[in-house]
Parts: sequence; structure tokens; C-alpha cells
Amino acid sequence: MSRLCRVASLSRAGYYRFRRRHESLPAAMQLRDQIQHLALRWPAYGYRRVHAALVRQGWKVNHKRVLRLMRIDNLLCVRRRKFIFTTNSQHGLPIYPNLVEGLVVDSIDQLWVADITYIRLQMEFVYLAVLLDAFSRRCIGWALQGTLEAALALEALRMALRQRRPNPALVHLSDRGVQYASYDYTAELQRHGIRISMSRLASPYDNAQAESFIKTLKYEEVYRTEYRNLEEARASITEFLEKIYNRERLHSALGYRPPMEFERGLRQATGKGRS
Repeated sequence: MSRLCRVASLSRAGYYRFRRRHESLPAAMQLRDQIQHLALRWPAYGYRRVHAALVRQGWKVNHKRVLRLMRIDNLLCVRRRKFIFTTNSQHGLPIYPNLVEGLVVDSIDQLWVADITYIRLQMEFVYLAVLLDAFSRRCIGWALQGTLEAALALEALRMALRQRRPNPALVHLSDRGVQYASYDYTAELQRHGIRISMSRLASPYDNAQAESFIKTLKYEEVYRTEYRNLEEARASITEFLEKIYNRERLHSALGYRPPMEFERGLRQATGKGRS
């Protein structure tokens, strides 16, 4: 190729640019259309996740090209970096130490992380409590109610306990909120042999995985939907968590795999039959 370019008095770069101009237009348009489809369905995906999704679908494309096409089509997401504090830690209940510092999480059901957020309906606010497996990022428990009582967090915990079989080494991490420090909640954890851990005062980054999950939920479901009432919100959020987040959404920390697919791979590798 170099000799032919010299004979024709052309540079190799110029030759390849000429070839790219004649690239198959239908294939290029199909790629661009698929990128736009992925960006529309997953508005919080950056170019790396879009590239990983394309590779999973069988596309052979460089991540730099995906970045260039997303930039041209103005599809690169811009996120607001902001924490909203909704925790009431001014109570007289026992506070537990942070057991997560220095903990190396290398298996499922080793560390669960919990948090609570608010969701706006047309006429009111409701509250969502979630519980995640820190290793697989799978949402294993959640509850949506109209009041910010301890029963909200307890419902999410009991859902997680119905789905999993926690081992004695399991650590439960939350903030210092009254819901997680309540006697009913801590008694339920202790009854199942779960070790209680709480983040430091005014340190949301101690529970960064739960914060990150809530940000994902807000951008990919809540901010895109107008819920008329609690029942509609519960149905829509349940569908997102069960069918989309746990089964379809790609996570960079999991090698760009969904949580349930990641857990299936672990079970196959270890021969264990956890749910």
C-alpha cells in the first residue's frame, strides 16, 4: 500500500480519508441510529456504556468513534452534582460504628447498603427506601410509602431478607437516620445475625454506592416520568427496578453487565445456588 501511494503521489492518510468518504452509508446510518436509540433509552449513559452496549449487540466499533458521534449529535449527558440531605440524625437512639472502612468486598451478601430518598408526585411527596448488594449492585429490597417512618425502611429490609439468605458476616451500612437507628429496624438486623454499620456524621460519601444508585434512579426513571399518585409511582418504579435496572442496565464496575447477569456468572463459577 505504501508503494502504491508513492507511485500515485498520495499520502497514506489521504488515501484512507478517501476510502472513509465512500464508507457504506446504510451501515454508518444504522450505527448512528442505534447510538441515538441507546442514548434515548438510557439518558444517563456516557459514551463508554453506549460503546459497551453496542459491543454486546455485535457491533465492531471503536469507543472513540462512539464519542465523536455522540458529541456531534449532542448526546453526551450532563449531570447535576448535588447532594440533598433528608436524613434526621438528631435523635437519642444508639449509633453504630462504621465497619466498612478497610473492608474488601469480594462476594455477594457481604455488604448491603441502604438509603432513603423522596419522589415528587403531582400533589405531594412520597418516600422510597432501597437496599442494594454492594458487590453486584443489585437492588434487593425497596419500599415506597407516603410517610417517612421506620416502617418504610423495615419493609425494604424484609423484602431483601425474603430474597436472600444472609450469612453471619454480612454487614448492613446506612446513614444515621432515625429510621435505620430505630429499635424495630436494628432488632430485625440482629435477629438475622447481620452486623450493623453506620456512616460518619454528615459524610454522604461513606455510603456512596447507595447515593450513586439513587442518582441513577432519578435520572433514568423519576425525572422522566410524571406520577399522578402513589400507586402509579409504585408500579412504574417497581418495573424499572425489576425489569430494567437489575436485568438490563450495564454497570462499568461489573464489566458492563447487568447485576442479575453478573450474579448468574458468579453462581456458575462457584457452583452456589443463591437467589
